[in-house]
Amino acid sequence: MDNEISSAFGAEPASPSDNSQFLIHSRLEITYILRAIMQKRALVTAYFNQGQDFILTSILDADAGRGEVILDCGANDALNHKILDASKVIFVTFQDRVKVQFTSEHISKTRYDGRDAFRIALPESLLKLQRREYYRLETPISDPLKCIVSLPDGKGVELTIADISVGGISVVNPPPEIEMNPGELFPGCRIALPDIGTVVASIEARNAHEVTLKSGVRAMRCGCRFVDMPAGMQAMVQRYILKLDRERRAKLSDQP
Repeated sequence: MDNEISSAFGAEPASPSDNSQFLIHSRLEITYILRAIMQKRALVTAYFNQGQDFILTSILDADAGRGEVILDCGANDALNHKILDASKVIFVTFQDRVKVQFTSEHISKTRYDGRDAFRIALPESLLKLQRREYYRLETPISDPLKCIVSLPDGKGVELTIADISVGGISVVNPPPEIEMNPGELFPGCRIALPDIGTVVASIEARNAHEVTLKSGVRAMRCGCRFVDMPAGMQAMVQRYILKLDRERRAKLSDQP
């Protein structure tokens, strides 16, 4: 809990206009993320009065059908009363160390499970800052993603992707014809994201080191970053990460 408290206090609001590629507008996806935060009982910082005041709260319910989110009251009665007059409230929290932010222009008092609570409308958009430093997702072992690198002679070489983030990828055991020395740039690489589309981007090799796979086999792992990737391509990567994460959680919830 101490880590959650320190995270909540350090969660300063981000500017949505500067991070528009990370905005989520799907009503079902927003509900899924909010319910995941609720199930983890993560603390949420609610900023109001132009950021001069805040309370710590948590999500009690998120319902797409009713179009509402229920939040717990804070510990300070005076601030609980003051927030009801706020014209804008910015909520900041974390889902699996990934910063999540949403906004409400009206917050009201309600009752939930026999106690006082807050109610807001389900947000129309939600900001999830899924940058490399926040979140990196391992790709499926049975059907890994592939990155097609174009060589100067026009030949395409296939690299196996071990993990992916909005910031870049890691690949394992690149073939001999690909020298992934730090700083080496590979333009026009193609990554087919299932059910999403094909990302075309330049990658830059950053590091390489030997690792031991779960099977016990030693392998070379190379970290690469995306270079000047358009916002639309970044959004595709983010959608793929959200989709894969959602599928994995669904499988876990189905297990006895």
